Amino acid sequence: MFPLRDNQRRDTLPILTLTLVALNVIVYLWDRQGHLLGPNVVFADLTMRPTDVVDSLHAAIHRDPNGNLFPLVTVLTSMFMHGGPTHLLANMIFLLVFGPGVEEAIGSSRFALYYMAWGLVAAATQIYVDPSSPVPTLGASGAIGGVLGSFFLLFPGNKIQIYVPIFLFLSFAVSAWILLGFWFLWQIFVPQNGVASWAHVGGFLAGMLTVLVMGGRSAILKGRISEYEVA
Repeated sequence: MFPLRDNQRRDTLPILTLTLVALNVIVYLWDRQGHLLGPNVVFADLTMRPTDVVDSLHAAIHRDPNGNLFPLVTVLTSMFMHGGPTHLLANMIFLLVFGPGVEEAIGSSRFALYYMAWGLVAAATQIYVDPSSPVPTLGASGAIGGVLGSFFLLFPGNKIQIYVPIFLFLSFAVSAWILLGFWFLWQIFVPQNGVASWAHVGGFLAGMLTVLVMGGRSAILKGRISEYEVA
């Protein structure tokens, strides 16, 4: 199931959203030396392994001179890496559909800061749930989870046009709160092998918390997007 677009007219170009998409695509192709398929080569050591991050945190806390602190950097670098073209495509579709609305609502500068923060919270959640995992974790979906969580509170009534492959070329519209609520519950109750579902959950909740900390939907949208009716 893939979202195609929402029904909200935008008055501004989502420069940051487009920049993030371009950056993810560039890193993906650079990592594979220009090839669409194949393993990551250039940045293979920049994926995040929870057990390595935990060891680095222990070394930093105890000021161990022999500790390796480099894995802490991978919490950030892994946010711009993807395991394959399907992984990249799915993440970028969600970012392109839901990112522009959130960017326009909170502003590009804030969106940039919060996007990185959501990614960090997502990584921290995954590490907390499975701190001994040596499996590499990578992808933008944790940060994008924050985008979805924000959209869930800001634009719950927006209609999202979605496409379901098993229905061939048919698509239909569904309210954002239904689609995103379903997505969130799926991460919790339908764990998928090889998917960092708890990172998605952490990012989503971080996005919701951001909206609440900023004063909620009414405070964020008031005076910024005139065509919305806010209480």
